[in-house]
Amino acid sequence: MNYEFLKKLIQPADTRIVMLIMDGLGGLPREPGGRTELETARTPNMDALAARSALGFSSPAGPGIAVGSGPGHLAIFGFDPIENEIGRGALEALGVDIDLGPDDIAARGNFCKVDENGILVDRRAGRLATPEAIRLARLLNSIHIDGVQMHVEAIKEHRFALVMRGEGLAADLSDTDPLKEGVAPGQAAALTTSAERTARFVNVYLQKAKKLLKDEEQANMILLRGFDKLPSLPKYGDLFKLRAAAIAVNGMYKGVSRLVGMQVLPVEGVRIEDEFTTLEKYWEQFDFFYLHIKQTDTHGEDGDFDRKVKVIEHIDSQIPRVLALKPDVLLITGDHSSPAILKSHSWHPVPAMLYGKNVREDNIPEFGERACTRGSLGIMPAKDFMPLLLANAGRVAKYGA
Repeated sequence: MNYEFLKKLIQPADTRIVMLIMDGLGGLPREPGGRTELETARTPNMDALAARSALGFSSPAGPGIAVGSGPGHLAIFGFDPIENEIGRGALEALGVDIDLGPDDIAARGNFCKVDENGILVDRRAGRLATPEAIRLARLLNSIHIDGVQMHVEAIKEHRFALVMRGEGLAADLSDTDPLKEGVAPGQAAALTTSAERTARFVNVYLQKAKKLLKDEEQANMILLRGFDKLPSLPKYGDLFKLRAAAIAVNGMYKGVSRLVGMQVLPVEGVRIEDEFTTLEKYWEQFDFFYLHIKQTDTHGEDGDFDRKVKVIEHIDSQIPRVLALKPDVLLITGDHSSPAILKSHSWHPVPAMLYGKNVREDNIPEFGERACTRGSLGIMPAKDFMPLLLANAGRVAKYGA
């Protein structure tokens, strides 16, 4: 969508939009001819809503492309994830309230465990407890390197954000995380001549971190990926004329929300119910709500089909709370697919359901992958959902005479 063109058509309206994102929602059957996680889950509320909605699929970046959560969210937020590429490190840093300057470099980090030969045995250090990660982050922040400032901020469990600050830094670096176990962590390689100095800083830092953590039993090394600077994107308030709010627990999702100008709301707790309570609490103060659920993706990546099913059922139990608020438009989908049998993000289009008083009903009383193949939405580019949400909320004027 051409931003400037759409911006000219936006008009005010007293309507509210909810975008419910179940991270990694799409799945695959455990056996040929079987049911996916979403189809296996008992979801009476979403099934009833599906009968009054339009169904289809969201495609984050095109056929055959598996995306990370960063690009997947940029797409569902209305931005082309190919034209607006961003490293996850910058999003993670924003998510923990680090004030990134225009020349700072950010990376996403994992505490990990290597054996006596330096071979990765656990990329996530047993999903290190967050208090322990905070302690290790303080250790890393004692590292000093002439010519650059390095700061680590723990996020959750094994994850942290690393920010580099100094003159002449460049983000064109390869990841040090091989994304698999049984091999040694990599070195940061400069992908351009201008990044050679930055790569040297990173590799010195990794050497110092390894020495500092060598006696730690659970997490004795770190991995880095997603080096990037902070991009500049149009903000929701200016582009879509929306008072937009984000409800998320995990840092990266807060970060991408801030990037597009949403106000991140405080969630009192970490349970799924707590996020829906936040939606209810702030309902009168905003006209667009993005509500993110992480656990569907976590269990998909862990290969735990049954636990992903249970999370979907838990979310379904909260749907009446959303409907009681009487949203004018409700979109339920995901940022990408994470089939448990693959233990990773995948390229499969994501089930999507669009509900609203102006939406043409498909009268398909089930929300699942097979049901969505019969829906009127077809396979939509994820970036095209925002104009559709706005139109169904009465916020897009007619084009032309």
